[in-house]
Amino acid sequence: MRNKLTISALALLALSVSAMPTFAQAVRTGFDSVNFPGNDDQFVGPVSIGFAQPINFFGGMYSDLFVNNNGNVTFDAGLNTFTPFDLFTANRVIIAPFFGDVDTRNSNDTMYGSGMVGGNAAFGVSWRDVGYYNSANDKLNTFQLVMIDRTDTGAGNFDFELNYDKIQWETGSASDGSGGLGGSSARAGYSNGDPMFSFELPGSAVNGALLDSNPVSGLIYNSLNSNVSGRYLFNVRNGAVVPNVPEPGTIALLVVGAGSGLLLRRKRSARA
Repeated sequence: MRNKLTISALALLALSVSAMPTFAQAVRTGFDSVNFPGNDDQFVGPVSIGFAQPINFFGGMYSDLFVNNNGNVTFDAGLNTFTPFDLFTANRVIIAPFFGDVDTRNSNDTMYGSGMVGGNAAFGVSWRDVGYYNSANDKLNTFQLVMIDRTDTGAGNFDFELNYDKIQWETGSASDGSGGLGGSSARAGYSNGDPMFSFELPGSAVNGALLDSNPVSGLIYNSLNSNVSGRYLFNVRNGAVVPNVPEPGTIALLVVGAGSGLLLRRKRSARA
C-alpha cells in the first residue's frame, strides 16, 4: 500500500529556514555528445548506458535505454506519448525528469552522452532550452537526467539525478494547454511499472506548481538529498530506491503551494 507522509506547510517552511540549498547550476555540463535531431514525439534507442555492468532497477537488469524526446527515458520500449500519465499507473519502466510535450522542431535539440561524476562513470540526457508543442519557443525549459555508476557500493547499484535550471512551460497545446500553461501539466518521477514502486515529485500534474514563477514549489528553487537548488538525487541500491529522508534545507520542495501540505508518495523499498 502507499506510504503517505503529511506535514503542514508551516512546519516545512520552518524547517527550511535554517539551511536553504545553495543556488548553483544544477544541470551538469557535458552529456551532449550525441544530438537527437529536432522532432515531435520521437524516441531513439536502445542506447547503451555505457557502464561496465548492467544497472539493477527494481530487479530488472539494464545495459541500455530509450531516450524519449518528451522528457523521459524508458527501459522496456520507446515511448512517444505526449500527454503525461500518472506514473503510479504507468505500467512502464521509466525515469522522467519532466514528462511533458517537448517539441524541439523550433528550439534546441535533446542531447545525450557519457561523462563522469565524482570519479564515477555517468550517462546523461540533457534537454537544454527546449520548447513545447506546437513548435513553440516563447517559453523554454532546461532540465536533465544523469545516471551515475555506483558499482563501488555493490553490483548493479547506481544513482540518478533529476536536474533543473529553467522551467517556463508545463504543457503542450495538444494536452489542453494554452501558451505552455494549464491543461494536463508535466510530471516528474520514476516507476518500474508497478504502482508499489513508483514515485512522483510533489507538484506533478498540478498547474503552475513546478514552474519558475512559483517560488515555493518551483523545481529550480528546491532539492532532494542535495545542497544544490534544482537537483534531486536518488540512490538505487540492491535494485531499490533507498528511501532517504530529505535534508532540513531541502524539505521545502515538499510544499506544493502556499497553505498546502506535503504530498510525498514514496513506495515500499529496501535499504542497502
